[in-house]
Amino acid sequence: MSEITGIVMLFVLLLLFATGIELAFAMAVVGFIGFAVLNGVSSAMNLLARDMFDVMTNYGYTVFPLFILMGQIGFHSGIAQRLYACSNKFIGHIPGGLAMATIVGGSAFKAICGSATATTATFASVAMPEMDRYDYDKRLSTGVIATVGTLGCLIPPSVVLILYGVITEQSIGRLFLAGVVPAILIAVFFMGIIYGWVKINPAIAPVSGRSTWKERVRSLPEVVWVFIVFLLMIGGIMQGFFTPSEAGAVGACAVLILALVKRDLTFKKYMTSLSEAIRTAGMFLMLLVGSATLGHFIAVTNIPQKTAEWLVALPVNRYVILIGICIVFEMGGSFIEDLAFMILALPIFYPTIIKLGFDPIWFAVVICVIIMVGMIIPPVAICVFVVKNITKVPMGQIYRGCAPFLIALVICWGILLLFPQLSLWLPSLFFK
Repeated sequence: MSEITGIVMLFVLLLLFATGIELAFAMAVVGFIGFAVLNGVSSAMNLLARDMFDVMTNYGYTVFPLFILMGQIGFHSGIAQRLYACSNKFIGHIPGGLAMATIVGGSAFKAICGSATATTATFASVAMPEMDRYDYDKRLSTGVIATVGTLGCLIPPSVVLILYGVITEQSIGRLFLAGVVPAILIAVFFMGIIYGWVKINPAIAPVSGRSTWKERVRSLPEVVWVFIVFLLMIGGIMQGFFTPSEAGAVGACAVLILALVKRDLTFKKYMTSLSEAIRTAGMFLMLLVGSATLGHFIAVTNIPQKTAEWLVALPVNRYVILIGICIVFEMGGSFIEDLAFMILALPIFYPTIIKLGFDPIWFAVVICVIIMVGMIIPPVAICVFVVKNITKVPMGQIYRGCAPFLIALVICWGILLLFPQLSLWLPSLFFK
């Protein structure tokens, strides 16, 4: 009875998603109704109230508004523009250099901004005009901008990794470290794709002017300050000086001071940063309320346990099951927002991953790469939509530009499956 109820309510949830209702409310409604069917309306009301109170009063969840605020201040204070200008001065003159500078600048900016869409929007405004000035092919310029934002899934402070840590109760510090090496690997692959593409067809990326070493040295402090803020946060977490929430406060304060010293942050921009950070953090907290209610309902149906037992008992290699789970995440993220589907599906499949003997920290990185793929493939390609709205380039052209980078993501995903230590080496080095 409970398993059937759970399956029926999950189908109802998918139908609600199709109506366009807010995901947080859809999960809360389905969780409430399902729990009421199994345990009574009074129990369901108590569950909903308790889940909302627990989420809204949980000190650990202050990590969301703090890291998001840090990214918003960085977004509105021109830090991204200076990072792009610095990387452009060093590598802009080589074939495809402006596109590579977008990868380098975007990766550096992700160290203080946990939002993929914010990074994509920023570099669509910053890098696109520069590449247009040198007559870059629209496929290359829009493809690299749409793709660079996805690196935020892995580069700390990643909202995806924070959510994963909250849902699975894993160390956020370990998760942050686990994403660093894979993110660097993927960024290198992206730059290799650009170099190869330009070598095959030099006309798509005319060479820009070479900067002097004096200009390059003058631009370096911008990168150094961001690197210091990044080390301050991650190093503080690793050394146990402060919790992830405190690291978010330190990072937000450091970026605010940096923006004020540079005189790039007006009061209006600061208030806009606060407003957007509060709105985004509120969305994440409501998602957590909905997922908590839905998760408690799913737990009483025994669906996660039954699913784990059934999958583990299959007479196939455990990696075949893992690939199947990844395909489910990718397919689900093709119809609803990838982050929301992760919140929905993770409580169901996480017990299976543990029973199969996979490392949960490594699995987080694998899922992050799957989400990165979902951000640039239709129909829910959020980063592509952002680039299209800002640049007005047709969707088809942007998708063609994303295709080579999509291949690189799939290759890197396969490498992570074959060599788990790529993601586990740093956590094992600093957390013994």
